Amino acid sequence: MQSTDLGNKESGKIWHRKPSPATRDGIIVNIIHNTSDYHPKVLRFLNVAFDGTGDCLIAGDHQGNIYVFDLYGNRFNLVQRTAQACTALAFNLRRKSEFLVALADYSVKCFDTVTKELVSWMRGHESSVFSISVHASGKYAITTSSDTAQLWDLDTFQRKRKLNILQSVGIQKVFFLPLSNTILSCFKDNSIFAWECDTLFCKYQLPAPPESSSILYKVFAVTRDGRILAAGGKSNHLHLWCLEARQLFRIIQMPTKVRAIRHLEFLPDSFDAGSNQVLGVLSQDGIMRFINIQTCKLLFEIGSLDEGISSSAISPHGRYIASIMENGSLNIYSVQALTQEINKPPPPLVKVIEDLPKNKLSSSDLKRKVTSGRVQQPAKSRESKIQTRILKQDLTGDFESKKNELPDGLNKKRLQILLKGYGEYPTKYRMFIWRSLLQLPENHTAFSSLIDKGTHVAFLNLQKKYPIKSRKLLRVLQRTLSALAHWSVIFSDTPYLPLLAFPFVKLFQNNQLICFEVIATLIINWCQHWFEYFPNPPINILSMIENVLAFHDKELLQHFIDHDITSQLYAWPLLETVFSEVLTREEWLKLFDNIFSNHPSFLLMTVVAYNMCSRAPLLNCNLKDDFETVEDMQAKVDQQRVEDEAWYQKQELLRQAEETRREMLLQEEEKMIQQRQRLAAVKRQLKVKEMHLQDAARRRFLKLQQDQREMELRRLDDEIGRKNLTENQEAVAKEMRADADAYRRKVDLEEHMFHKLIEAGETQSQKTQKWKEAEGKELRLRSAKKASALSDASRKWFLKQEINAAVEHAENPCHKEEPRFQNEQEDLSCLPRTSQLNDSSEMDPSTQISLNRRAVEWDTTGQNLIEKVRNLRQRLTARARHRCQTPHLLAA
Repeated sequence: MQSTDLGNKESGKIWHRKPSPATRDGIIVNIIHNTSDYHPKVLRFLNVAFDGTGDCLIAGDHQGNIYVFDLYGNRFNLVQRTAQACTALAFNLRRKSEFLVALADYSVKCFDTVTKELVSWMRGHESSVFSISVHASGKYAITTSSDTAQLWDLDTFQRKRKLNILQSVGIQKVFFLPLSNTILSCFKDNSIFAWECDTLFCKYQLPAPPESSSILYKVFAVTRDGRILAAGGKSNHLHLWCLEARQLFRIIQMPTKVRAIRHLEFLPDSFDAGSNQVLGVLSQDGIMRFINIQTCKLLFEIGSLDEGISSSAISPHGRYIASIMENGSLNIYSVQALTQEINKPPPPLVKVIEDLPKNKLSSSDLKRKVTSGRVQQPAKSRESKIQTRILKQDLTGDFESKKNELPDGLNKKRLQILLKGYGEYPTKYRMFIWRSLLQLPENHTAFSSLIDKGTHVAFLNLQKKYPIKSRKLLRVLQRTLSALAHWSVIFSDTPYLPLLAFPFVKLFQNNQLICFEVIATLIINWCQHWFEYFPNPPINILSMIENVLAFHDKELLQHFIDHDITSQLYAWPLLETVFSEVLTREEWLKLFDNIFSNHPSFLLMTVVAYNMCSRAPLLNCNLKDDFETVEDMQAKVDQQRVEDEAWYQKQELLRQAEETRREMLLQEEEKMIQQRQRLAAVKRQLKVKEMHLQDAARRRFLKLQQDQREMELRRLDDEIGRKNLTENQEAVAKEMRADADAYRRKVDLEEHMFHKLIEAGETQSQKTQKWKEAEGKELRLRSAKKASALSDASRKWFLKQEINAAVEHAENPCHKEEPRFQNEQEDLSCLPRTSQLNDSSEMDPSTQISLNRRAVEWDTTGQNLIEKVRNLRQRLTARARHRCQTPHLLAA
C-alpha cells in the first residue's frame, strides 16, 4: 500500500509508482495531510465526492482546504482555501469544472477548479448543510439541513423553492432520484414522500413499515435506475422498498456485529443497466460491508476495527471507492481488486426464507439474513486478538449500549464520532450537548436554598482582587462562588476557585443554575483528587502529568529538571485556570467539547500536549524567571496568532465581499447594458411607429388636398357650366325674342297688306255685297287672329319646355338623358295648323292663297326654331358628357 503526504504542496503526483492493490484490502493509495508549520498537526479530511466521469474526486479537510484528485492523470491540485470546515460536497454539476461546497457558516459556495475563483455564494440555511443532491441534468441542486431543504437553480444560483417543516419533525435527507425528475424527502418520523421537481406536486407517499421491524430511518440509498430504495438506521435490519410498487419487499438482517448503520451506497456495475445488486453498508464499527441484495451474500468488506471508516463515496462507473478514515486520512480502493475472488465457487449456502408471493407479507416473511459468501483470506497475526475483541464486545454490548445512552435521545459514542469528524460540536447545540453529557440534574430547589444564604463572607471583597468591568458578570461570579462555598466549606478557602469558575460564569451568565451545576460536576468528576494535599497543589495529579511527560518527551522533562522547574510551574497554572488564560474563546470551547466527551484523564493529557507543543520556546529558556516570562509570551503569541488569524479571516472576508460586490457591480452593469439595449430597441420601435404614423398622416393630408382640389375643380366646372348655360339661355332667349319680334312685324305687315287688299277688293265689289263681305272678312280676320294667338301660345309653350329640359340637363349632366319626344313631327302635328282653322269654303281664292302661303311660312319658321332648339340640346348634352368624364380622368 502506497501512502502520500500532501504536506504544504499545492500540486503533485498522487502515487510515485504504479499502484498494485492487494486483493486482501484493495487499497490503491492512502492520502494523508500533515502540516510542517510551527506546530505540526494532521489535517483531517471530512468529505469526499466524485465527478460525473468517476476518474476525478474532490475532498475537503476541516480547515477548508479543498483538493482535486485526478486518478486517471495521477495528479492532485489544491483548488481552494475556504478557511472553514466543509460539511458537504458535490462535484457532478453541468459545468464540469465547478463544484459546490457547504461550509460551517451554513452557506453554500460554488467554485471553479480551473480558475479557482468563486462562482456564486448561496445563503439561506440557518443550520449546517449536511447533504447536497444534484439533478441528473446538472441544472438543479437540493441542499439539506436539519430544519429545511432548499431547491436551487444552478444556472442563476437563485433559490426556487424552500421546504418548511414543523420543528417537531426534522429532515433526514432530501435528494433527487437518479435519471428522473422526482424528489424524495425523508423525515425523522419515517415518512417518505415523492415530489415532482417542476411543479412540486406530491406524487405518492410510502406506507409505514411493519411494526415488528420498525426502525427509525437515518440513511438512504437508491439504485441507479431509481427503482429500489434502501433504508437503515439504528438497527441491523435493512429495508428495501420497491418505488414502482410503493411497498416494502424485503428486510435484510445484517450480522449481529452490526448494531447501527451509518451510511448506505449502491455499487454500480457497467452491465447491470442501473439495477444495482451490490449494496455497501457502513456500520458503527467502521467497517463497510458489501452485500448482494438478491442472494444476501456478504461479498467483501473494507475497513477494520483498528482503521475504521468514517464515510465513503463510490465512483459512478463503480471502479473506485474513496473512504475517509477515522484517523482523518483518505483511502482510495480498487473495486476490481476487491471483487477479484467473488466469481470463484462459493461455499454451500442455505437460504433462510424464500421470497413469497405478492400478497400481504409480515415482517418475518420479508427477512433475509446475510451470510458469508466470500473466499477466506489468509489470517493475519492480529486476527485472533480482533476476534477476541469482537466477542468481548458482543458479550458486553448491552452494557456499553446502556452506558453510551444519554438523556434527550443522545448517544455518547455517536457524539464522539461527530466530535472526531468536525473537531467541535455545533455552536447552536453545544450547550444542549454539554448538559446531556454531564447529565445535569437541574435541581432548582437545592440551588435556590444555596442562593438564599446570600453572599459568602469569603467573597465579599471579590471585586478588589478580581476587578471586572461588567457589574452583572461580577454579581453572577460572586453568587456562584458563594453558592459553592455554602455547598462545601472547602471552596471558601480555595484560592484558584475564581480562576476556575470564571470562564464558565462568563459562558453561562444568563443561566446561573446551569453554571453552578457545570462547575460542580467538573469539580466532582475531573477535579476530585485535587484536594488530597489541600491547601497545597495536588501533588498526585502533577506527578501523573510528569510521568506522562517523561514517557512522551524525556528531553523536555530533563530540561525542566536541569533548571529546577517543577510541575507546579509548567502544569498547575494550566489546571487551576482550566486553560482560560492561554486559549481563545473558540479554542477553549473546542477543548472542553473534548474534555466533557472523554475520560477525566483527558484533561491531564491536554496539559502534557500543551507543553509538548510549546517545547521549542521552553527549551530555549535557561532561567526560572524565563519560564514565567515564556508562559506570558506564549499567551501573547497565542493571542497574536489568534489576532493574525482573525485579521487574515477578516481580510479574506473583505476580499470575498469585494469580489461579491464586483460581481454584483458586473451583474448590475450587465443589467444596465441589457436595459439600455432594450430601451434602444424600444426607441427604434417607437421611431419606426412614428415614421409610419407620419407617413400615414402625410398620405391622408395629400389625399385630403387632392380631394379638395378635385372638389374645387368640380365646383369650377359646375360654375363654368352654369355660366355657359346662362349665356346659352340668354342667347337663345334673345334669339327667340328677336325671331318673335320679326315675326310680329311680319304679321303686322301682312295684316297691313291684307287690309290694303281688302280695301282694294271692296272698291271693286259691289256695294250690295260690300257690307256682307266686310262682315265676312272681319269674321275671318278674327279667326286668323285667334289662330295666330293660338300658334304663338303653342310656340311659347314648346320653347318653354325645351328651355326647361336644357336647364335640367345642364344642372344634372351625369344623369341619363330621358327622351322627351318620341317623334317631334308627331308633337308638331298635335299643334293646330292655320289651314285647319280656316274654312276654305268661306274664302275667296286670293284670300285662301294668301292664308296658305302664310301657313307655309309659319311651318318653315317653326321648323327653323325646332332645329335651333335641337342643336342647342346636342351642344349642351355633349358638354355635360365631357364634364362627367373629367373627374375619372383626374382620378386616373
